[in-house]
Amino acid sequence: MREAQKPEPGAGQVLIKIEYCGVCGSDVHYYEFGRVADYIVEGDFVLGHEGAGTVTEIGADVKNLKVGDRVALEPGYTCGKCEFCKSGRYNLCPDVIFFATPPVQGVLQEYVVHPADMCFKLPEHVSTKAGALAEPLAVGMHAARLGEVRLGDSCIILGAGCIGLMTLLAAKASGAGNIMVVDLYDNRLKLAHEFGATHVVNALNEDVDSLVETFYGGAGADIVFETAGSVKTIRNTPHYVKRGGTVVLVGMAAESEFSYDFGAVMFKEITLKSIFRYRNLYPAAIAAIASGAIDVEKIISHEFDFTECGNAFDTVIAQANDVTKAVIRF
Repeated sequence: MREAQKPEPGAGQVLIKIEYCGVCGSDVHYYEFGRVADYIVEGDFVLGHEGAGTVTEIGADVKNLKVGDRVALEPGYTCGKCEFCKSGRYNLCPDVIFFATPPVQGVLQEYVVHPADMCFKLPEHVSTKAGALAEPLAVGMHAARLGEVRLGDSCIILGAGCIGLMTLLAAKASGAGNIMVVDLYDNRLKLAHEFGATHVVNALNEDVDSLVETFYGGAGADIVFETAGSVKTIRNTPHYVKRGGTVVLVGMAAESEFSYDFGAVMFKEITLKSIFRYRNLYPAAIAAIASGAIDVEKIISHEFDFTECGNAFDTVIAQANDVTKAVIRF
């Protein structure tokens, strides 16, 4: 812990007193390994990007928010001028500034400033705890959209951590039918079953290959989502999808380069997609939470006080079999 000067909002910005911050898998990678793919931590670094809180000050020219509004923070903001921003794909902006992505500091601070147009007001009945989970929900929704899940599609989701469960909820809401979820931990799989998975498989003691063969009639699933960020599960994706199907890579592995069976990709004419965060989805994510269609708080298994940040990260790593989602309360 250290003391820091409270920041002041500039034009178009607001000052937010953070109330909740989720612990994301990327945060854990940075904490444990010092990197995620090609993003490398150098020097002191504040983690956390899944934030929500209350507006305490507003800068000049802010029209959409007032002091006292409770907001969820979309953690990135972009140049607004490049071809990606202008085409609506702002998550691909090369000049994005994103909380807790080196060298940008994260939101595990009592106060942060952020552009007002990236702060989304929460309805009265939606808690800031739920608001902090709009971020991982947006990831799951983006995965389902890019995977083009349609009514009755069969899916396999590799990984039942927070992002895997959010992808499951988004796929179900999009009409997916036969959904298998694979993970290493029974508590996560139990929650996946409660959320609507038709088959749950523990890869530690069950033969995933043979069960995929059985459940999908030897053909594979229409769509395979990899959400674990594991090299092993990424490599399995082309073998679990049917001919002409789609693979969506959601999780980011600590390594940026490894071998992959492109022979299977070409032989099956697989559509291979990847997602990078999300775009244009925060209002929809908050609306889904507000309507009760998606109960994000049910995913939370552990809650820590801000003074216990170190313990929070150590617990997520050491007790991965018990943790589905940890949040830090200010």
